[in-house]
Amino acid sequence: MFVLTKISDLIRLDPLNFNTPLAEGLEDEINKKFANRVIHNVGLCICLYDIEDFNDGMTKNGDGGVFIKCTFRIIVFRPFVGEILVGWVSSCTEEGINIKMEFFDDIHIPKDLLFETCQFVPREQAWVWKNGEYDYYIDTNEKIRFRVEQEIFTQQQPRKPSSLQMSEDPANQEVIHPPYSIIGSCQADGMGLVSWWD
Repeated sequence: MFVLTKISDLIRLDPLNFNTPLAEGLEDEINKKFANRVIHNVGLCICLYDIEDFNDGMTKNGDGGVFIKCTFRIIVFRPFVGEILVGWVSSCTEEGINIKMEFFDDIHIPKDLLFETCQFVPREQAWVWKNGEYDYYIDTNEKIRFRVEQEIFTQQQPRKPSSLQMSEDPANQEVIHPPYSIIGSCQADGMGLVSWWD
């Protein structure tokens, strides 16, 4: 689920950090720049793991900061296809189930990747797995175990300010896709709500 990724980048050290040790100042700036950011085809950056190397700093005319070339490793959330994860059901719709984790919300299980005999109950906004004589409900805020089937990276384009893109007609509103999302499934033994298998 978590991997170490090596990155080389030019980090700007703010003059306010000149009175702290260099390694601490670089750590703060790297975390500020990368933490909670998605790098395309890499994953969701969590935090700095360690700094492997850095060069002498360089200054630039008109800027009081110092620019330092750094090589460092960062902890990245990127589960592999086939990995089993546990999250919580955030919502149920006719298209499938949306799942959240403590730090990541863009997980979706489409209806065709649920159990074969699952049905959506619009009145209760829940999915029901009809297994023989028993009905197992999948409700919101329940703990669910699922398998990663696919990961989707979406290249983000610059958008207009929100005040300019508001539209009265929902058909004219721009659909915003997350930069990184996961498609999961429940079509295996032991998948589904954790409470079913206790």
